[in-house]
Amino acid sequence: MDKTPLHALNPLGRFSDRVEDYVKYRPNYPEPAIDLILEGLTSPSQLVAADIGAGTGISTRQLAERGLKVIAIEPNTAMRNAATDGTLKNNIEWKDGTAEETNLLDASVDLVTCFQAFHWFNLEPTLMEFRRILKDSGRLAVVWNNRNRNDRFTAEYSKIIRKSSKNHPAESRMKKLEPLPATPYFVNFKEYTFAHKQDLDLDGLIGRAMSSSYLPREGKEREELVSDLQDLFQNFSQQQDYVSLVYSTSVHIAEVVKN
Repeated sequence: MDKTPLHALNPLGRFSDRVEDYVKYRPNYPEPAIDLILEGLTSPSQLVAADIGAGTGISTRQLAERGLKVIAIEPNTAMRNAATDGTLKNNIEWKDGTAEETNLLDASVDLVTCFQAFHWFNLEPTLMEFRRILKDSGRLAVVWNNRNRNDRFTAEYSKIIRKSSKNHPAESRMKKLEPLPATPYFVNFKEYTFAHKQDLDLDGLIGRAMSSSYLPREGKEREELVSDLQDLFQNFSQQQDYVSLVYSTSVHIAEVVKN
């Protein structure tokens, strides 16, 4: 297995040609997961969150809809441009920055969130940066929509993705949390799981796959991937015009240590 750290595989630019598919076909996150992230904090209208690696703003908008002020940190210009569509402008601020260098002030946010992005970060400087920007009572939440391979359709989809990606390390190492429970910068580490699903027509199924940065965009390999997905859709859609990708959404929460 390729042991190359994911943060060394061009995380800042690798999604630039995936933006349209990302906007259209990436899933949101279950509302109970958002409830949990905010549980026990002060009134949402009093909270400032930094959503790190915000992409095209899927999680950013879900947080903002709860009344938080959200600072969306995203280094990819194409993704930022796709996200700034005027939705909820009043409580979302977009900034160019990285997890390792957010360009935010010391102790300026109550909550740091990372949705579907933590695996791309250089973790030691990232955790130091999160500690720096969080207030004394601050919270960190790391979230992934993990494909649930106990579901038959989702398992078959995952096989196709692994084959097409040639077992790319991003496919096999999405959930990399070892440094978080071990870091001296955060305590009270807890993990929760929520069921989630995404209904997709055939175009949506293909678009969902194409939103992944490690899958082929052109040539014979892309044609083979699309053919495999068409066959999969045909085998599972049957009497309906959609299929469902099933996720196990993991939420990892920790509290900052400032002294």
